[in-house]
Amino acid sequence: MPAPTGNNSSAISVLYIEDDERLARLTAQYLESHGLRVTIAANGNDGLALALKQPPDVVLLDLMLPGLGGLEICRRLREKVDTPIIMVTAHGEEPDRIVGLEGGADDYIAKPFSSRELLARIRAQARRARGEVGPPAQAIVVGDLRIEPQGMRATVGGRELALTTYEFTLLKALAERAGRVLSREQLMDMVRGNAEEAFDRSIDVHI
Repeated sequence: MPAPTGNNSSAISVLYIEDDERLARLTAQYLESHGLRVTIAANGNDGLALALKQPPDVVLLDLMLPGLGGLEICRRLREKVDTPIIMVTAHGEEPDRIVGLEGGADDYIAKPFSSRELLARIRAQARRARGEVGPPAQAIVVGDLRIEPQGMRATVGGRELALTTYEFTLLKALAERAGRVLSREQLMDMVRGNAEEAFDRSIDVHI
């Protein structure tokens, strides 16, 4: 079902293929509050048809869908269009990430996800697809640690770190403020997305 749209023709358009109605609605509301235009498809067949009929800037694609599954949709889309695809799934283990990326997805985010993180990933994929190249963000260097924000890449002594998007965002927030003591609330404000996550203890686990 199409979500309300604004009059800004340059706004990023997103097709979210997700069978969890509440999650899809809340996510769409958050993205729209930041100027994106969101269309929701509740099943794989409808989502594939919409994506092929009028390709959006970015497709958010749930892996586990009734009927036509996310991986099959991803493969079929890749045969027809080069629209950026961000795979959204409840599975966060490495094999699932690899399967999604090898299936043609451009990025991967696991539920439960930070709304702010998702927004950043969507904007990044849309910029790449539109060819909007700005000046590269300056690398952050703290001792042997080097962080390249533009490519979301972090290395220690030249060895690349395997980080999730959330872990990268958290590491970047700490590196930018090296030597400072940050409260848990400050860190949550820097890396998390919305008020519903304010009581989430996952940041403690990551630290």
